[in-house]
Amino acid sequence: MKPIQRLGRLGGASLMVLAIASAAFVVDNATSPAFAVQDQPRFAAAVPGGAPMSFADLIESVSPSVVTIQASTLPDEGAEDQQFESPRQFREWLERQFRGDGQMPQVRPRQSLGSGFFISSEGHIVTNEHVVRGAQEITIGTSDGESYSATLLGTDPQTDLALLKVNEDIAFPFVTLERDPAYRVGDWVVAVGNPFGLGGTATAGIISATGREIGNSTYNDFIQIDAPINQGNSGGPTFDLEGNVVGVNSQIFSPTGGNVGIGFAIPSDVAARIVDELIENGRVARGWLGVSIQNVTEDIAEAEGLAEPVGAIVSSIVAEGPADEAGFQRRDVILEINGEAIETSRELTRRIGQFNAGERIRFKVLREGRELTIRAELADRPDETALNQMQSRQQAETEVAMFGMRMMTLTDEIREARGLADDQAGLVVEEVEPGSEAARKGLVRGDVVLEAGGDAVASIDAFQAAIDEAASDGRSAILLLVEGRGGQRYVAMQLDENE
Repeated sequence: MKPIQRLGRLGGASLMVLAIASAAFVVDNATSPAFAVQDQPRFAAAVPGGAPMSFADLIESVSPSVVTIQASTLPDEGAEDQQFESPRQFREWLERQFRGDGQMPQVRPRQSLGSGFFISSEGHIVTNEHVVRGAQEITIGTSDGESYSATLLGTDPQTDLALLKVNEDIAFPFVTLERDPAYRVGDWVVAVGNPFGLGGTATAGIISATGREIGNSTYNDFIQIDAPINQGNSGGPTFDLEGNVVGVNSQIFSPTGGNVGIGFAIPSDVAARIVDELIENGRVARGWLGVSIQNVTEDIAEAEGLAEPVGAIVSSIVAEGPADEAGFQRRDVILEINGEAIETSRELTRRIGQFNAGERIRFKVLREGRELTIRAELADRPDETALNQMQSRQQAETEVAMFGMRMMTLTDEIREARGLADDQAGLVVEEVEPGSEAARKGLVRGDVVLEAGGDAVASIDAFQAAIDEAASDGRSAILLLVEGRGGQRYVAMQLDENE
């Protein structure tokens, strides 16, 4: 079980957001409104106002649609066998459930156990992408003890969703993803899944919060629930009291890996849209502008002449990408998209991702104190491998040597890797030449240059402009505001040392 992001400390214990699945346990679940909706069985008794007398009718109705997912993956090279993270007795019991002979297997690929649920009678199953990532073979187990082989139809790592298919001439019981959920904080929810490989486990609680931004979940927010979920609940469904799926369990917040009453589910409307695309195309296509952006801080807003810190500032542009061809420039502040205001860089990324490749989008941009309109035709968002390669080329192009230090534009990825604040702007020092002006003044790798000559430096161009201005004013040095391990400090750089 691997931590996604360290969030802080509480009572001395490190708290982490964790994918509910690990090498040993994974749970997945989803339903799609793309299929014809069957009439769901009515519960024996109406649920009274306030706390229900029992969840038994609900659980009995929806449980047949929930499945256990076993994904076989190749072991990591050089890694120890981590086939299961449960006690030996559990491992033996789990093997009997899937093998039936009571014998532990010989050396074989690692097994991940998670959850999922049928969203059609034809055998379509929703689960988390991290449950089936790298799987060589996928087997699902139903509530009546049957096992079937499943095929992976498509995944969307950006939202951690995957779609499977069981090819059997059987009408499977299924549930429905709520496309227009109207849940509120305080509403009852029920989670059904496969915690710790136990299978068929139901828990109840309430929605604790909505719109949670967790980790790098750019394209969706999460529902926070206190219905107990643990390792193995990943991909399993969260139901409302009508038996509709309102969330797909994905992560937990925990100091130990066990339940502490804070779990996170992907909203059903997000899951429904993703599943529809996976059914139709086998992949999710998102619009792509081809820029690196960051939030506009108060300092940046002041430097750019904005009355308040809103919008997203462009820190770098992919060569020959949509933004480059449309005429975007570094330091442009994007304020609107198709006439609707943009508050943050995250909002801009999400909005662009909702458009299709080939759509022509209108942007309102602030450039050097003037507002202008730029129209750009979006491209299809490349996969993560291609994006990483572009980023590497981009970083190489944006590197610059000044005062004997090699610097790079501070991107979201670098900011996260260095543990910097989400809204931190500046230039990160990648290398310092021994004996240079920067080395003599104590700058080291990892320092971040925030200001030059009193102006914020959100880009290489801004830094160079500050140096040029200082030189034209006849000054012999420029004052830099630098943030390092010891906090912020001012450093004076001699201009004649900048070659």
